[in-house]
Amino acid sequence: MKRVFAYIVMLFLLVGSIPAQKETPPPGGKPRDFKLPEKTTFQLDNGLKVTLVPYGKLPKAAIRLVVRTGNIDEAENEVWLADLTVDMLKEGTQTRSAQQIASEAASMGGELNVSASADQSWIGGDVLSEFVPNMIELIADVVQHPTFPEEELPRLKRDYLRRLSISKTQAQTLALEKFSRVLYGNHPYGRLFPTEEMLQGYTIEQIQNFYSHNFGARRSHLYVVGVFDETAVKNAVSRAFADWEKGSEPRVNIPKPASARQIFLLDRPGAPQSTIIMGLPVIDPSQPDYIKLTVANALLGGSFSSRITANIREDKGYTYSPRSSIRTHYRDAYWAENADVTTQYTGASLKEIFYEIERLQKEPPTEEELKAIQNYIAGTFVLRNSSRGSILGMLAFIDLHGLGDDYLTHYIQRVFSVTPKDVQEMVKKYIRPEDMTIVVVGDPETVESQLTPFGKVVEE
Repeated sequence: MKRVFAYIVMLFLLVGSIPAQKETPPPGGKPRDFKLPEKTTFQLDNGLKVTLVPYGKLPKAAIRLVVRTGNIDEAENEVWLADLTVDMLKEGTQTRSAQQIASEAASMGGELNVSASADQSWIGGDVLSEFVPNMIELIADVVQHPTFPEEELPRLKRDYLRRLSISKTQAQTLALEKFSRVLYGNHPYGRLFPTEEMLQGYTIEQIQNFYSHNFGARRSHLYVVGVFDETAVKNAVSRAFADWEKGSEPRVNIPKPASARQIFLLDRPGAPQSTIIMGLPVIDPSQPDYIKLTVANALLGGSFSSRITANIREDKGYTYSPRSSIRTHYRDAYWAENADVTTQYTGASLKEIFYEIERLQKEPPTEEELKAIQNYIAGTFVLRNSSRGSILGMLAFIDLHGLGDDYLTHYIQRVFSVTPKDVQEMVKKYIRPEDMTIVVVGDPETVESQLTPFGKVVEE
């Protein structure tokens, strides 16, 4: 018995010592374009746009009213006033209290959510299919008949002050605040945070004024995505929104961002890491080169297998999660590389990031490298658009930027039409190291001498 056991052990050891033969994975299938479910669109006489998209089999639907207003409509002394106004919408209407609003949404199998961003504000939620008309009526009441109860304002202010206090302790948000201010100056896109005094001073009158100037049917688009009775939904929309005032047209306030090779060092004594944001203005989604640029970004720094990530994360170990991205607004965008790096490697990280940018400017990627990135983009694009909420979000994105449905339906085809030469040209044309603003939050004693080889350092 012992001999048999010993033989088995030797056999396992022998098998374990034989090098495993690497198998070449089968080639991927031919990429298919994203197929947008058939949709219905119409518009009420007051200008409200409506898009209905049947999707899926689960008896639920996502309903969102997207209003073309947000931080873009704030004055210099009104930072976060859009957010506060939108939050106040669900604090009560002429016929419902805040508790009744929440209870009704819960009884439909969901909740009513509100949010504001730079260019758009959202009101809505996901509910069971049978309650879609009811949710539409609830959204309509909330957005058309808010009472803005003054007694709720102090509580919301406390929440906002707490959020502001937390943001001001985080290196990432401090870096982004400075970066945005340098690029956009006093434009609303450059004003990320209010002062405490500003928040404390907001009044119900200011909120009512912001609401009356910026909310109305002409600025709004209602989306319904999921399983629903189309006739019942159309009737509900007509009943609930037909009397809403048109309101003003969306405000167009396109910035003129500027960037030059300059370095800003924000003091964070003793910090074990340096937070880096570096970038410059680029083209927005309405421009012909935009998809080519997104492919170039994914290959350069915008994916886990990108060149910058492989360099400073995998090879050098300077950082855990570097990433580049293209952030968009209406008719505006910027490219930025973002990384939290070990303090002693701050300068070395900048050197390697610039090296990868300049290497791609000088020489296009191989067909194989590009194909891998294109497969990644195509796969993530399909995954991102495989739920009710994500389809709704993408529709709102293309409507904001005036892109048309073919942006979605031909997106994958256009990604795969990008050539290695296109990638090289995009980096040369748009991602220019000599024009980049660099913001570093870190320990000046350790970091400043590492930054001087890259330009004049402004310490703040």
